Amino acid sequence: MNNAQRIALILAAANLALLLVFPPYDYVSLQYGNIATFDGFYLVFGDHQNRVVNANFLALEIIVVLINTCIALLLLRQQPPRQLGRAGGNSRQRAVLALVAINLVLALLFPPFEYFSAITKAALPTFEGFYFVFGDNSLRQMVTPILYLEVALILINGALLWLLLRDKTPEEVSAEQARALAQSVRAARKK
Repeated sequence: MNNAQRIALILAAANLALLLVFPPYDYVSLQYGNIATFDGFYLVFGDHQNRVVNANFLALEIIVVLINTCIALLLLRQQPPRQLGRAGGNSRQRAVLALVAINLVLALLFPPFEYFSAITKAALPTFEGFYFVFGDNSLRQMVTPILYLEVALILINGALLWLLLRDKTPEEVSAEQARALAQSVRAARKK
């Protein structure tokens, strides 16, 4: 592990500590029919009347910090001089990792919300739009099922792009080589 990776781990630990000291809270009000609406981030040691920790959003925040830490560790590793056939990631794969990290952070900064009046107990929730998480969301509830889907799709797309953009090793056969091999096998069978 090099110094840059150590710094990334220290920053990740600081981020996790910050997330746990200032977790996201929902406000539960009788006025809104006991529907929890997103209220903001408060010190965990304080006395917060009618507020509960939004455990789903906190879990997603922790997951995103851990995933971004893994991405940072991959991006900051020291690469030996490239040799033919050596797998180690290319610049396109590194760009995919950086874009996945940025997308995950943006997904948490602008989560999907719905107004408390539109909240139903339906299996598929509705949502009004994506709002800045540090804005006034006192009349909105975060739609965590949609946010979970958003994070999962970002990760799946990132993984597929990572695999698609990898370098070929010398052991791999190209499509043209596979066709030539198949034709030579057919020709050998006919003889």
